[in-house]
Amino acid sequence: MRFDNVSPSYEYSIDDLLRICVESDGSDLHLVAGISPCIRINGEMIRLDAPPLTDAHMEGLIIPMLKDYQREALEKDYELDFSYSIPGCARFRGNIMFQRGTLAAAFRAVPFRIPDFDELGLPEDIKRLCSLPRGLILVTGPTGSGKSTTLAAMIDIINSTRACNIVTIEDPIEFLHKHKKSTVRQRELGNDTHSFASALRHVLRHDPDVIMIGEMRDTESIGIALTAAETGHLVLSTLHTQTAPLTITRIIDSFSNEKRMQIRQQLSNSLRAVISQTLVPSADGKGRVVAVEYMVDTPAIRSMIRDGKEHQIYSAIQTGHSAGMQTLDQALIRLYFENKISQKAVLERCIDRSEVERQLQNKFFL
Repeated sequence: MRFDNVSPSYEYSIDDLLRICVESDGSDLHLVAGISPCIRINGEMIRLDAPPLTDAHMEGLIIPMLKDYQREALEKDYELDFSYSIPGCARFRGNIMFQRGTLAAAFRAVPFRIPDFDELGLPEDIKRLCSLPRGLILVTGPTGSGKSTTLAAMIDIINSTRACNIVTIEDPIEFLHKHKKSTVRQRELGNDTHSFASALRHVLRHDPDVIMIGEMRDTESIGIALTAAETGHLVLSTLHTQTAPLTITRIIDSFSNEKRMQIRQQLSNSLRAVISQTLVPSADGKGRVVAVEYMVDTPAIRSMIRDGKEHQIYSAIQTGHSAGMQTLDQALIRLYFENKISQKAVLERCIDRSEVERQLQNKFFL
């Protein structure tokens, strides 16, 4: 499909809509033909009081945002990830796709300021991970759960406290890191490299101490990340998994049977922590609170990964309070008893509903 002679015709410009999203404390702007623009606020989709978008409106709003190579990529692949910035407002992570033969777009607002770690409500032990010299740290959760924000806060801690070389590979670049104690090089797919795997194959030539991979998308990138973590680098990345045990299973199952024993050995040696998070509406309805399952590499956890006993990891996390570990259910219950989230929110997001109901009824949590 070719986009020729495109001109804006909607009563709002794309910058107007993105500013409205930010001023409304929205996390995402959604544009699709047939309905008015929608903003996600505290997890809820709210339609703007504006005319429905047409096919022509969509092209007029979206296509002028794109550089020539991005327009060519969209015409060729029918989808595109990119970043966009409005000075003095915010940066945005954008995705364009086709649906029913017309354009649709979603934009995630990314603040210019990197959030301070202490503002995020994450387990305090995560700060310790930022001082590790080597190993693999994974931040997991569904789309929109704050994974990129957590990674950015961790990179900022490293950047502020350690004199090292940090290289990030992102699709697209979201938070912009200034050089502080560390040197930071940020590479973006499309602009600076063709793929995560290609960037990872060359990244070790830049003498990195810390490597941040926006997402481990395939077996090649997972394998290179594991090798880098084993050979003296601190590697941070994300996966779209809900719990720590499922994260282990996802990584191992992505490889063929003959390679899984080797991957188990590598993972047991290199994995330092899994931070599985989700955002939950706050009890007062004025925002969202992060609930975190947290697993660290105790000797027992390493043994379970090596021996293929992932089914035992959840119990190990449940009883691993002395190591700072907690399951998602334990995190949700704690937030409820701290009056930060509702019981309804706990029950909608918990893993073991019957056990959670028992603990809520008995007013008990560890």
